[in-house]
Amino acid sequence: MSDPANPDGAASTVPILLLKTKSTPGDAYEELFANARNDAGHPFAPRFVPVLLHRFEEDGLTKLRRLLHDQQISAEPDSAFGGLIFTSQRAVEAFAYVVESERTGVKERDANGSVGPEWPHLQHVPIYSVGPATTRALRAVAQTPPLQIFGEHTGNGEALAAFILNHYGAWYADRPRKPPLLFLVGEQRRDIIPKTLTSPSLPSDRAIPVTEEVVYGTGEMESFPGDFSAILTETQDLSRRWVVVFSPTGCDSMLRVLGLLDEVTHKVKADRRDRRTFIATIGPTTRSYLLKNFGFEPDVCAEKPTPEGILQGILDFESRSSQ
Repeated sequence: MSDPANPDGAASTVPILLLKTKSTPGDAYEELFANARNDAGHPFAPRFVPVLLHRFEEDGLTKLRRLLHDQQISAEPDSAFGGLIFTSQRAVEAFAYVVESERTGVKERDANGSVGPEWPHLQHVPIYSVGPATTRALRAVAQTPPLQIFGEHTGNGEALAAFILNHYGAWYADRPRKPPLLFLVGEQRRDIIPKTLTSPSLPSDRAIPVTEEVVYGTGEMESFPGDFSAILTETQDLSRRWVVVFSPTGCDSMLRVLGLLDEVTHKVKADRRDRRTFIATIGPTTRSYLLKNFGFEPDVCAEKPTPEGILQGILDFESRSSQ
């Protein structure tokens, strides 16, 4: 029987409000959810609500540019670094910006094109990437031969750090002390990778020095509260909807727009939940932030920080709820 308020059948869809900027040229979350259904056979309808405003940090970019020009990230014994770590697409964007701007800039200044296909000279070092999205972005950075990228299967910082200990150790097996790794990061990041690789419990021939270089900063878009409120109003008559949270940034605004925050205690009041709007987080960092700062337990925390992890968490929750 159709819903008289939604004669076109729109009420049978389940909105998935993804609090992120849509990736280009294709977004893995959109592709997955647009072709998925819940146990009741209702299709999901992914929608994007951008939250994060990213800006490059010029000091970090300048240091990276200098290191690449001086070929100080290489397998040579006197190099400053023996490899790179990426756990964020934004860090890859900053890296790609430096690589491409220098490639173009030098060609503009030098008709002979002193930057050749081997730029940025990273042929002989390992590049560590935390997951598929970061790896796809890195593979788009042109170099001949291509960048050697490892760690895509790990999925999180803790697993990547464990992988690096063994892989990087084997890569530089002839060095009694491993060369440092350069970790390109944002202003907000977890410290699990540096702590793991530099742990005092490691023998000196296994410990790996890590230098973190901030190449981008993050803030909340001014438009987010209004955009989020508008899409909530648009979907308010539907029987259920999901909000997927990817970062601590914007959580305060999200909860406030949902009407869940007590303005005095700044905590979530359980009796304000409508049980039609469900919250999923990309992983434990965002879940912990919601719990610690707002006393809010999301309905789902993805076991793996991937589109498949989010989808499986939602499907499992809906399956349990229908029993």
